[in-house]
Order: sequence, then C-alpha cells, then structure tokens
Amino acid sequence: MHELGHFLVAKASGVKVLKFSLGFGPKVVGRRIGETEYMLSAIPLGGYVKMLGEEPGEELAAAEKERAFNQQSVLKRILIVLAGPMFNIFLTYAIFTAVLSAGLPVNVPVLGNILPVVDEVEAGYPAAEAGLRPGDVIVKIDGVRIDTWFDMVNVVVKNPGRALDFVIKRDGELLTLRITPRSVEEVDPEGKKVLIGRIGVKKLGGGFFEPIQSDSLLDAPAKGAVATYKMGFFVIDSLEMLITRKVSLKNISGPVTILQESGKAASAGPVAYFMFMALLSVNLGVLNLLPVPILDGGHIVMFLIEGIKGGPLNERTVAITQRIGLALILLLMAFALYNDFVRLFSANNTP
Repeated sequence: MHELGHFLVAKASGVKVLKFSLGFGPKVVGRRIGETEYMLSAIPLGGYVKMLGEEPGEELAAAEKERAFNQQSVLKRILIVLAGPMFNIFLTYAIFTAVLSAGLPVNVPVLGNILPVVDEVEAGYPAAEAGLRPGDVIVKIDGVRIDTWFDMVNVVVKNPGRALDFVIKRDGELLTLRITPRSVEEVDPEGKKVLIGRIGVKKLGGGFFEPIQSDSLLDAPAKGAVATYKMGFFVIDSLEMLITRKVSLKNISGPVTILQESGKAASAGPVAYFMFMALLSVNLGVLNLLPVPILDGGHIVMFLIEGIKGGPLNERTVAITQRIGLALILLLMAFALYNDFVRLFSANNTP
C-alpha cells in the first residue's frame, strides 16, 4: 500500500515511473507495461518505486527532463513522498471502518495502563506484606528488566512459592523488596489444575485497551477516524518511550517476529489478520514520517529546506545524509533481527 501511494501520485503528477516492485532484492518475475516495469522481487517485505531523476547526479535526456522527479516543484515532490505513509494510514482507517461497520469493536491499547505501575495492593497478599504501595513502578524482578505489566505478570505466575527480588521506583528512588508469590491453584485452558503465583496487585482504569465501537453504519467512518488517530498516537508515544528508555530496546521487532505474528493472526481468522495488517500499516505510516534521512519524513524535510533556500541542495550533502540515514536504518534492522533471534532461541530453550 505504501509504494502504491508513491506510484499513483507520481503517475498523476506526470513523473515517469521506471519500476514498481513488490518486495526487494533480485527480480523473480517482471513485465513491462508501457513505460513501467512491474516486478515481484525475492525478499517479500515492502517494495519500492523507482522514478526517473530520483538518484543524485542521474543523467537525463533533454526530451524527458520535464518528467523527472527532481525537476518537479517542491510541492509536487512533497506530495509524491507524503503519499506513501498517508496510504498506509488510509489502509488502517479503511480496515477499522470495515470492522466497525460489521458491529465489531476496535481495541486501541492504552499505553498508561500497560506500564508496570501498581494501582492497587490487596490486603493480606504478599505484595502488601512486603510493603509494595500504589504508585510504585516495577523496574526489575530478579535482575530481569520489566517494561510492561504483562512482563511482571509473566514472571510472577511462573514462580509460585519462590522468593523474588523486586526493584521498584518510588518517589524517584530505587528500592528492593523481596516478595514470595502465593501459590494459587487454577484450571488452565486444557482443563488441567496448575499452580500459579499471585502477589495481590491490580491495574485499574478500565483495562489495557480502549474499545471503540460504532452505533451504526453511518457512524462507522467517524469512529474509524477516531480509532486510527488514537492508534497513530499510540505508535508515537511508544516511540517516545523507546527513545527515552522508559521501555527497553529489546521490544523492537524485526521481520521474523512480524512473519510469526502474521501467521498467528491468519490462523486466528480473517478479522484478526486484518487487524494485524491495520496495526502494522499505521506503524509503517507513522514511522516513515520521522525526519530521518532516507525515510519519507527525511525527504520532506530536505524538500522544505530547498523551498526555503530557493534552490536545490548540494548533491554531496544529500548523498552524505542519505548514507547516514541508510546506516541508521540498517543498524536498526540488525538490532531488530538480533531481538528476533534472541526471542526464537529463548522460546526454544525455556523449560
């Protein structure tokens, strides 16, 4: 959808599109229709659009100069680049609106409720006896960093009767409390009795998700816009928390995790799969608007500088910033892949 946005607006603007590819890497199959070669490439992630005059220093024939990307007005170039992320966001909006039209809710994560902040401590349980208080932030348990409430629950339920060292933040200070989860017998989804750990803490505020529902078909488009807006800002807030290290960089996922989650969503049914697509699409749309060289947002910033300056930027400067942006993206991708393989290894080696 992202590349389709670039493609359609470039065509509408009169720019010559040389290639339109689904995927990256070596061409698997392709066919030229008119002036554009349409391809399916080997790596099935994303894609790309190659336009005439897109590369710095590209030689242009006099007859085709007016159709080159770099010869268009600043406004036209901004619109072509902006179309990619906007099509991503529109896809999310379309899916959300369709789901709401079917009478189903769209559940938007509430970031504040996902954080490992204790809202209530139950009397008579291990947390209260150890001195845990409402407002305490769980930072680590037995040396394992806790980023979300789910991380904390996951550790506690797996350790009934075992003393755990909780590092908490209270009024800006770090404290360590030893808490032994109480053993509680429950029935698992398969009907077997199992022992889990409980310490007696709760999250308040209406749960981890805000359900958005539509009252009618006429109401669905407006509610779809609200859901898309809130999901977009959830992505921005999550990114801000990664940058400020309020949550760990280990939460960054790469293509392996995306493919795994996509498979799980597909097996869960069409609605779950399309909701996963919507979440992934809005993520791509918002992240591509970041002012990082090589991303769409970085291109837009350079075009704006060019407009203010009143002339094209130095090609060497553009090339250097592009290399820096590419290096940053490759580093991020490498880190995401590392996280993916760590998760895979951990999953295969956890008793």
